[in-house]
Formats: sequence, C-alpha cells, structure tokens
Amino acid sequence: MSFEQSVNGGIGPPGHAGPHPWHRFVAMGDSFTEGVGDPEPRRPGEFRGWADRVAEELSRGHGDFAYANLAVRGQLLREVIDSQLATAIDLRPDLVSIQAGGNDLIHTGADPDKLAGVIERSVLELRAIGATVLLFVGPDSGKSTIMGQFRTKIAIFNENLRSIAARQNAVIADLWRLSELHDPRMWGPDRLHPSAVGYQTVAIMVLDTLNVEHTLVPWELRPAPPQSWRQARAGDLGWAREYFMPWVLGGVKNRSRSEGFHAKRPFPTPVDGSPFGNAVPPLAEGSASAGVHPPE
Repeated sequence: MSFEQSVNGGIGPPGHAGPHPWHRFVAMGDSFTEGVGDPEPRRPGEFRGWADRVAEELSRGHGDFAYANLAVRGQLLREVIDSQLATAIDLRPDLVSIQAGGNDLIHTGADPDKLAGVIERSVLELRAIGATVLLFVGPDSGKSTIMGQFRTKIAIFNENLRSIAARQNAVIADLWRLSELHDPRMWGPDRLHPSAVGYQTVAIMVLDTLNVEHTLVPWELRPAPPQSWRQARAGDLGWAREYFMPWVLGGVKNRSRSEGFHAKRPFPTPVDGSPFGNAVPPLAEGSASAGVHPPE
C-alpha cells in the first residue's frame, strides 16, 4: 500500500504513524502559504504561518531535512503555477503542497471548474517525479470573512480538488471541514488571513493529515467578551469599508496583487527550531487573537 493510500485510508490514528518518509518539502501558493498575518519575530517584516510550523515539525529527527517556500502573496492561480511549478520540480522535493485559487474566486466570472483543471495538470507533473502532493481545499470560514462571501464558488472548487486527489493519489488538506476556523479569533483584522492561532490550527490539521508525530497543540480559546448588536454591526461596517470593498473592487478589475513581492524562502534549506514551542507569539494591537492562551 502506498503512503497516499495509507493517509487517505486512515491507517492508525492521525499524528501517531511513526517516522515520516520526507526529506525535502516545497510549499507553493499565495499569502496563505506565505503566512501573511502571522509576524515572524526572528525576521522582522516576514511571516511564519502554517508551512513554517509544519516544516519545523517535519525536521525533528531528520538531520537532512530541507524546506523551501515559494509562495507569493496576491498571486492568482495561473501566476502560482507559471512562476512556481517549474522551480518546485527543479528542487526535486518528495513533499509538495499546492494552495492557490482563492484570489481568483473573488474575480468576476471566475470558473472553479477551469481553475481545478489547471491544478490537476500541475499535480500530474509533480506526481511524475514521485512527490507526495498535498492539495488544500478552501475553508468554510463564515459570512463575516472575505472568502465567506464566495462560499458557493469555494465549495464547487473544493469538490473538484477532491476528485483530482482521488484520481491522482494526492492528499487533501481539508480546510473546509476544519470547524475551528468558524471562530473569528482564528482570523486577523482583515478577516482574510488567519491569525497566529489560526495558522497553528491549520498546521496541526496538516500534520495530522500526513500522519506525522508532532509537538503542536491547540491554543486555548477562552470565552470572548459579549458584544452588543450595535458594537458588532459597527465592527462589520468598519471591516467592509477598510478591507472587503477594496478586495471586491480589485477582483472586479481582475487585478493581481502580487507586484513587488517575492518568495520568502526560494531555496531548500535546513529548518531552524522555533523559539516559541507552543507559546503564543507577540500579537499586534487589536488582533483578533485576543483571548488566546497557550496550553498550560
């Protein structure tokens, strides 16, 4: 039985399958894979995100492990494939993640079926070099987030990706079924990018999906202080004005938001250990992660 069959078939409890088989992990995608919204204190101006957390865990006990992150914020799906796929193949990874398409789905006339077709061709190329391919399906993040406004398109896109994974023996990282993401504290002030606690939650899901032993644990979400209807309405209107409408207008104009940005980790290199462990890193003032605490 292949590894992909074992993880999809659910042999053994997630996260308890023993040593993993990978030595080189390459992450492809946009701002979600770059980790936008989760500042990296060790490197001011950069971000950590789910992929860095996963790579740190995958590197434990694997002295030859290396990690590259080719993700560029704002890229559309075709830009991700055109600028990242050939590079990823040249790096000869044995584990590749593909997360893209969300920026396309807010554009007028975006066709989730055609977008999925682009991804399938990429999966075929990566499977041809023997890499395990991890495909991200989009989240069901709720109507209060930007992507939540395009729930139907995301659901159609996701079903296409599930079919691709079944045909090509890829692995699904299932954000749609990650119900924890319904909590607004999983998202940053823009309600588009996860907060630090959101990325921690995604990283745990990815490692469990891959049946990898890891040290990550969920952060505690203590009850949020109650809000009146008026306070909640004011917050929604402020968010719509500052974040949602600019994104919609940019989507209507079919404008890419990736100009001037580059991959944060273009070459596979060893992974530095995290100084945080399971502690919550410093949070920006007004962060949606207020009320989040490390496990005791």
